[in-house]
Amino acid sequence: MSILGIGVDVVDLARFERAVSRTPKLRERLFAESERALPLRSLAGRFAAKEALMKALGQTDGIRWLDMRVVADAEGSPSLELSGRAAEIAAARGMRSSHLSMSHDAGVAVAMLVLES
Repeated sequence: MSILGIGVDVVDLARFERAVSRTPKLRERLFAESERALPLRSLAGRFAAKEALMKALGQTDGIRWLDMRVVADAEGSPSLELSGRAAEIAAARGMRSSHLSMSHDAGVAVAMLVLES
């Protein structure tokens, strides 16, 4: 295996909260139904993870926000579940696995993603 791409993104929590408050439909556009009820700081981390994926893939044509969903395994470790155009691009680029880390503190949420081929 080799590194296919790396992506990182940082989200300002106050700015994210203002955007979601001003545009309530934003939750539906950006997040899968299973993600929407989470606290805003968790949603900000998931948004950062989705942005990090697009940076790591290097090609985003046709990807919809709902093509990417952050899920957790039995131990609570996050990973991305891809569908639609995101899954197509990942497969075409040769992505075999990914490693995701998310955190939020001091008014920011951050996500780091490494894709392997």
